[in-house]
Amino acid sequence: MEFKSNQNTMNTKTIFKTLIMCAFLITSFKVDAQDWANLKRYQAENAELKTPEKQENRVVFMGNSITQGWVETRPEFFKKNAYIGRGISGQTTPQMLIRFRQDVIALQPKAVVILAGTNDIAGNTGPSTLEMIIDNLASMAEVARANNIKVILCSVLPAYDYPWKKGMEPNIKIPQLNEMIKAYAAQKSFVYLDFFSAMNDGKNGMKAEYSYDGVHCTAKGYEVMEKLVQPAIANVLKTKLK
Repeated sequence: MEFKSNQNTMNTKTIFKTLIMCAFLITSFKVDAQDWANLKRYQAENAELKTPEKQENRVVFMGNSITQGWVETRPEFFKKNAYIGRGISGQTTPQMLIRFRQDVIALQPKAVVILAGTNDIAGNTGPSTLEMIIDNLASMAEVARANNIKVILCSVLPAYDYPWKKGMEPNIKIPQLNEMIKAYAAQKSFVYLDFFSAMNDGKNGMKAEYSYDGVHCTAKGYEVMEKLVQPAIANVLKTKLK
C-alpha cells in the first residue's frame, strides 16, 4: 500500500510539472503569435540606419533563412557593397509581406532583392498553394514599385526534399513556382534572377558543394549567388522605373 501511495504521489508531481510546462509553452506561443511576422527582429537596426545619401545605392535583401545565412556566412559581401540583409529564418511570404513596409520601404532603398517561397512550400505557416505564394510575391513587388523601389524577383533555390518536413515535393513544386515567378516578372517588367539553374544538380536538388543540408547554402553556394546578383543589381539600378 505504501508503494502505491508513493507511486500516486510521484504521478501527481509528474502531472503537475507537465501542466506547468504546458502552461508555459502556451503562454510563450501567445506572446510569439502577437508578433507573428517577427516585426521586432530588425526594429532596432532599422532605427539606427540613417536616411540614404542622394548618391547612395542602397539595396535591401528580403528573405528567409537563406538570406539570413547569406549575411552571416558572407558578411564582407554585404559590408563592402553597403547591402542590407533582412532575412528571417523559417519565414514564409505572408510574414514577409506584413513586415515589408517596415523592413524595406521605410529604409528607402533604390532596389530590393526578394528571395522567398521555399518555406511556403514546406508549409511552415500552414498549407499554401503556389498561387498564394505568387500573390504575396506580387504584392511585395508592387508595393516596392509604388514607392519608387526597383525590384529583383529571385527564383527559389533548388531543394529535392526538406530535412525538417519530408514528402512536400519541393523538387516538383519549386520549378513550377519559378516558372510562375518568371512569367509574372516578364508581365510586369520586373527583373527575374535565376539562381535555380546555376545551383541545380540535375535532379532539381542543390549541388552538394553548394549546400550543407540540401536547402541552405555553403559559402561556395553564396559565392555563386553573388556572381549572379551583382550584375543584376548593377543593371536594375541603371534602368528607369516603369
